[in-house]
Amino acid sequence: MAFNHKHLIDITQYSADDIMLMLETAKSFKQVNERRVKQVPTLKGFTVVNMFNEPSTRTRSSFEIAEKRLSANSLNFGGSSTSTVKGESLVDTVETLCAYKIDMIIVRDKHAGVPRKIADVSGVSVIDAGDGKHQHPTQALLDLYSIWERKGSFDNLKVAVVGDIGHSRVCGSLIPALKIMGCEVTVVAPPTLMPARPDVLGADHVSYNLDEVLPEMDVVYMLRIQRERLEGAPYPSLREYNMLYGLTEKRDKLMKPDCCVCHPGPINRGVELDSFMADHPERSIILDQVYAGILVRMAALYLLLGGSNDGFDA
Repeated sequence: MAFNHKHLIDITQYSADDIMLMLETAKSFKQVNERRVKQVPTLKGFTVVNMFNEPSTRTRSSFEIAEKRLSANSLNFGGSSTSTVKGESLVDTVETLCAYKIDMIIVRDKHAGVPRKIADVSGVSVIDAGDGKHQHPTQALLDLYSIWERKGSFDNLKVAVVGDIGHSRVCGSLIPALKIMGCEVTVVAPPTLMPARPDVLGADHVSYNLDEVLPEMDVVYMLRIQRERLEGAPYPSLREYNMLYGLTEKRDKLMKPDCCVCHPGPINRGVELDSFMADHPERSIILDQVYAGILVRMAALYLLLGGSNDGFDA
């Protein structure tokens, strides 16, 4: 099946077939990542710019590893290392980069809409690595991949997305992606962490009571409290939040035996999850998500840049 996308900015522009192709391509890269020499010449000669204007550990490192394993040339910069601190506009910065004849820009920024703006002015492929409270499409894809690997299918899956719904860019991509794949989605949060119009996210159900929702779920996706994006305290205390909305050992008995637990990281232990659930050998697929980040980002680079099949298995 042909892949007819130049950018990965808005997950809602991808069909179920597009997403499955991405996931299947990611799975095909497992054999590269599980051998001694973890590199293929698939993107040799391509140049990818990693423009991270906001802190990142997992996303940035997995993109850099993905690029190296596909033999792409990388340029890493962002934040205080760019000329924007001297007053240069975003457009001028992007046009300067494109004068180097690059092939792709991967961008993370605190302002929503920056990846789309870069795509409009650059003419190269753009991947949104997280923009403000808007979207984070590769996170959604790695989450889907991890769920697909564990469950084998998306058919009739019931998924709860729990926590800081109102401030999460993960939600902006994950909930639409789950719906595209046919899952039934319930969002769970205190009223102060729910957006004014939760229906806009596309979830099937809205709940304010985690204990009522848990027994029906096949997947529970715990969101990180976005402390850096919160103005004031929308809950009395972290301890009270954990009592009402944290996935704790006490709540384990409420869950289906085969229900799995996801988290985008980094975990606020003792808030969204206690260590029992975060490290649970059967339930937790959090480290699987981390590994899936490399596979999915390799797939995104490969499909968007149209890399050489000749170098795929080298």
